[in-house]
Amino acid sequence: MTPADNNRGNYFEKRAGTDDARYHVVTGEDARWEVKKEGEREAIFETDDKDEAIEEANKRAEEAESKVIVHGQDGQIEDQIEFDQ
Repeated sequence: MTPADNNRGNYFEKRAGTDDARYHVVTGEDARWEVKKEGEREAIFETDDKDEAIEEANKRAEEAESKVIVHGQDGQIEDQIEFDQ
């Protein structure tokens, strides 16, 4: 693990379980799309449709005044949608 990876992990851990935790849209097992809250291993929502996963993440992030981070199938960040102001 590189120092940058370690710092990122610590940063995410600080927000885990807090109102600052972000919602990530990622690919999971069987090429399904998942919504995961930062710091939690288990998906809080699963679907076959990426747009549906983004919609669910947006709903949750808006309620929490947080942020959605959308990842592509390769894991790279494609978009960030902020609801915190």
